[in-house]
Amino acid sequence: MVDATAHRQADEIRRRLIESSQDAIVGKDLDGIIVSWNQAAEQLFGYTADEAIGLPIAILIPPERLAEETIILDRIRSGIKVDHYETIRRRKDGSFIDISLSISPIRDAEGNVIGACKIARDITERKRAEEKSQLVLREINHRVKNLFSVASGMLSVSARSAATPAELAAAVRGRLTAMARAQELILPDLSGDLTSGIKTATFAELARAILSPFEDARAGTKRVQIEGPDVTLGPSAVTNLALLLHEFATNAAKYGALSESSGKVKVAWRATGETLQLDWAERNGPPLTAKAGEATGFGSVLIDRIVCDQLGGKIVRHWKPEGLAIEVGLPLQPLAR
Repeated sequence: MVDATAHRQADEIRRRLIESSQDAIVGKDLDGIIVSWNQAAEQLFGYTADEAIGLPIAILIPPERLAEETIILDRIRSGIKVDHYETIRRRKDGSFIDISLSISPIRDAEGNVIGACKIARDITERKRAEEKSQLVLREINHRVKNLFSVASGMLSVSARSAATPAELAAAVRGRLTAMARAQELILPDLSGDLTSGIKTATFAELARAILSPFEDARAGTKRVQIEGPDVTLGPSAVTNLALLLHEFATNAAKYGALSESSGKVKVAWRATGETLQLDWAERNGPPLTAKAGEATGFGSVLIDRIVCDQLGGKIVRHWKPEGLAIEVGLPLQPLAR
């Protein structure tokens, strides 16, 4: 009687631990039928215990991943534990979720395997953070390559306008310093959180920091014209808009108006209701060919991803005879973040 009481107490403790767990804990038999379902599983997958118990575990598995369950059941029947591995499962509403999964055999009093216990943990936020880190690292690699090209172009412009070696050195030094200032706004602090070292700035400050390296003070007229009201930008928006303007300027320096000494760019923005309208217009650059608008690369993909995915806006490019014109519409609210 004492032994039976101890067993009941132990079972009650295990039941309470399972119900209070922050991880989804699901029991299934060797045919893959769900036999237990805790509250965390209900929150994670959307099914109540009454809905899930008695159904095959396959209701949670995307069709293309059903082979995973066969492998898992074979290992469990052999008494082998499945350590943590990352996979994708499907919620009741049809949406997909990234999870870390571990599975252990369940044995009866004689030691025979009678089922399996699955523990699932939501890793969606971690996956998003990893994807963001990868995008930033790819952009850093892309930017480093672009900086060499831009520096080479600026050196050529400086050499044409400098009357003496001293003037050339001063011009190059000034432009490289301006580029360094722009990088302080563009690049995150990689020693910690990706946005921890980014400063808040106005759109005008950001535009000047990014575009000042492309100016030519000796040209007599400004090559880059900047117009617009003060719009304060949050840390995340500073990063995204810095990347956007830098891509526009880099492409103009490599292929567009800023690749010619007579070329000019006008950057203007205005707030219209809940939208920031940004206009980038190039003129006096090299003639545009009919296929100019068909060229795509990582830079174009990055621009579209920043505007559409990161900032929730829209972008339209016009390949005009006088030069490229870009219209970007951005919702104002996300720009304050």
